[in-house]
Amino acid sequence: MTHNAVNLQPAFILQHQHYRETSLLLDVLTRDGGRLPLIAKGVRKSQSQTAALLQPFVPLNISMVGKAELKTLNHVEAILPALPLQGLALYCGFYVNELIERFLHPHDPHPDVFLAYQQCLAQLAENTDIQTSLRLFELELLEHTGYGLDFGHDADTRLAIDPQQTYRFKIGVGLVADKKGQISGATLQALAMRDFENPKVQLEAKLLMRSVIDSHLQSKPLKIRAVIQQIINSNVYG
Repeated sequence: MTHNAVNLQPAFILQHQHYRETSLLLDVLTRDGGRLPLIAKGVRKSQSQTAALLQPFVPLNISMVGKAELKTLNHVEAILPALPLQGLALYCGFYVNELIERFLHPHDPHPDVFLAYQQCLAQLAENTDIQTSLRLFELELLEHTGYGLDFGHDADTRLAIDPQQTYRFKIGVGLVADKKGQISGATLQALAMRDFENPKVQLEAKLLMRSVIDSHLQSKPLKIRAVIQQIINSNVYG
């Protein structure tokens, strides 16, 4: 990539909004450039077919030009059709998008996060194990943005995690032993191996990820989380 032009960069649209009469402002996750703001000029004109491609969950190649921080989209092509996220999996896809927007700074390359995002969307499209798909992505996102947890040692004592002990997440420190903790040492060992086969691990991992992610959101809750919880409570998707 050069300062002035980027050609055929793998990308996904995270979010878009109308700009003036015929354009769109885009928040885009690219493989090599990280999260980027773009302007897509004239794509909302009646004769334009480009706007249909500029939707979340469509694997794209994009090209852009410009010296300013806000570059201009000048070419887009779909690599594959939109990933078939349906029902709860679709809303979870928007949850993952919002996580990326909150954790990744613009113009900060994270190719590993891009790969983890691709894998997460593919798993959500299968709609077979949504919770594991989300936990795996959350763990990868935290790891690659510098917020990863040490699942092998107590952050206070540096002793090895004891599967018979319980732990809690201590903000700014990490995982520490606590008799009233909600996370078992056995779960932490399973998370180190990315093993979610045990239902107890899935439940405790969700509690842990909620605590860790919330600690980095600066008191600004994720908007989509309330929507997902409402859907689950209403039992719309069983």
